[in-house]
Amino acid sequence: MYLTGKKLSRRSMLRGAGAVLLLPDLDAMAPVIKPRVRLVCVEMVHGAAGSSKYGIESNLWAPAKTGRDFDLSSTSLKSLAGFRDSLTIVSNTDVPTAEADDIREFGGDHYRTSSVFLTQAHPKRTEGPDLEAGISLDQVCAQSLGNACPIPSLQLCIEGADQGCGFGYSCVYTDCISWAAANKPLPMIRNPRMVFDELHSVLGGKSWKEDKSILDWLKDSITRLRLDLGASDQARLADYLDHVRQVEQRIQHAEAAGARQVPKGLVRPPSGIPASFAEHVKLMFDLQLLALTTDATRVISFKLGRDNPNRSYPGSGIRAGFHPASHHGDRPDRIQEFAQLNAYHVGILRYFLEKLQGVKEDGASLLDNSLILYGSGMGDSNEHKHKSVPFFLAGHAGGKIQGGRHIRATRYTSLADAMLGVLHNLGLEQLKEFGDSERALGLNG
Repeated sequence: MYLTGKKLSRRSMLRGAGAVLLLPDLDAMAPVIKPRVRLVCVEMVHGAAGSSKYGIESNLWAPAKTGRDFDLSSTSLKSLAGFRDSLTIVSNTDVPTAEADDIREFGGDHYRTSSVFLTQAHPKRTEGPDLEAGISLDQVCAQSLGNACPIPSLQLCIEGADQGCGFGYSCVYTDCISWAAANKPLPMIRNPRMVFDELHSVLGGKSWKEDKSILDWLKDSITRLRLDLGASDQARLADYLDHVRQVEQRIQHAEAAGARQVPKGLVRPPSGIPASFAEHVKLMFDLQLLALTTDATRVISFKLGRDNPNRSYPGSGIRAGFHPASHHGDRPDRIQEFAQLNAYHVGILRYFLEKLQGVKEDGASLLDNSLILYGSGMGDSNEHKHKSVPFFLAGHAGGKIQGGRHIRATRYTSLADAMLGVLHNLGLEQLKEFGDSERALGLNG
C-alpha cells in the first residue's frame, strides 16, 4: 500500500551521471494505471515433427482432442502443461503464401519462409534492393500498441545475419521477420549488450564502462526515490533493481567469456554472445521482461533460429544438427528425435512464461495482460511443406482471449485467418484482412 502521500508520474525514471533507467509499475504512480496489452512474437524455423504425416497421427504437436479437454503429454508442448489455461493451440492451418509461385522459386523455401511468418505475404524473389513482402503482424500492432512507448517495437534474434542464402533470394528475407512496410524490413538485434543499451539510450542515457553497473550511476536517484515509496513499492523496486543487476552480470560474463581461450575444434562466439543457446535465449527473454515491465515497449519480435542451420543443441539430448534432424526422411525414429528438439525449444519458452506470470500488475499477471505468439511458417520440414504448421498462443491479451483451448481449423484454413483473429483480439477489429486471410478465425470457440 502507498503510504507517503506523494504521487509519481507513470513516466518517472531514474537519472544520474548520464544514466537513465525506466521504472516498473508502482502503487505510487498516478493516475491509476489501466492494464496495457503486450505482444511478443516468437519464430522457430523448420516447422515441427508434428507436421509430418506420422507426427500428425501421433499427436507430436497438436493434441488429439479439441476444446478444453486436451492432453499435452504426447506433444512437444508438454513442458507447458502448467500453463494450459493460458494456452490457445491452433492446429491444421497452412501458409500458402510461403509456397513457390513459379518454377524459379522451387527449392527456395528455407530462404523465404521467415519473411512470410508474420507478414503472411509472398515475398518477391530478388537478391537486390527491390525487396517486397508485406507489413508484419507485430508492426501492425506497433502502430497502435507501441505508439505511446519510447521504443515502438523491439526486434531480436539469436543467430547471426547474412550467413548465406540461395535460390535468388536476398538474405534479408531469411534474417528478418518484422516488416514496417512491404519494402521495409527491420533489422534484428542479436547482442544482449546492444539490447540493454537500447533500453536506456533511447531516453537520453549514455554508455558507461562495461565492468560497471548502471545502478552505480543511479545511487543518489535510487536513495531519493525510496524516501517517497511505501513498503510494498520499496520491495517491488528492490526486486526490479536486483533483476537489472543480474542481467548486467550475465551480459558481462558473456563478454568476458568471449575473450577467453576456446577449446580446440569449437567456434568462438562473437563478443558478448553467450556460447550456450539456452543462456542466450534466457538472457534475451530477461531483457524483454525489463522492456515490458517498464513499458519501454509493448511489441517485441524474437527470432530463435535461422533457416538451414547446422547448430546442435546439447541440452536437448539430440546430437544431430537442427537442419539434418529436420530432414528426417519420414522415419518414425528420426521424427521422434526431431520432436524432442521441438520440445527442447518450447521448453525454453516456459522460462519466459514463468517470469511473466511472476510479475503482478493491477490484480493480474503480466502474462494475463500479454499475448505470446509462437510458431513457424513451415510445417513438414522434411519435404519443405507449409501445411499444418505449428502455432500456439500463450496469455490472455488483457482478458480478450480465454485460453485453455485447442482449436483445430477446417481443412485449407490459412494461418493468416488465425493472425487476423489475433489482431482483432488486440483491439484492431476494424481490420478486414491480413495477408491472404479470408476471415478471422475465432480464438475463443
